[in-house]
Amino acid sequence: MKSRPRIGEVGELAIATDMKHAVEFAGDGMPAVVSTPHLVGFLERTARQTIAPHLDADERSVGIELDIRHLAPTPVGQTIHCRAQVIAVEDRKVTFQIEARDAHEVIVRGLHKRAVIRTESFSRRVKKKLK
Repeated sequence: MKSRPRIGEVGELAIATDMKHAVEFAGDGMPAVVSTPHLVGFLERTARQTIAPHLDADERSVGIELDIRHLAPTPVGQTIHCRAQVIAVEDRKVTFQIEARDAHEVIVRGLHKRAVIRTESFSRRVKKKLK
């Protein structure tokens, strides 16, 4: 890493949702709401972008731990505001407090940990599994 993320550093991302983000079982009385897997992706992207400026050109961050509570539904079509705040940095691991809100309330809250990896060594490890 060219620099260490600072404790308290915050990243935010706003995402306009549409039907591709809906639960796959919407219909027949079930409203089209944003799925938990999509929310996880939004929160991971927010955390990844938060620490990206601290990484060297040959580094990326990968998610290694996630502990969330999906607290409320969000109808498709609303914008979701995600927030990731750095709460710990240990060697090459960064822990975030994460949260997502819709226009009305907090919809997800939890913790997320990412590891900083070197792309070349990560690629070698993946290739070994393809043999």
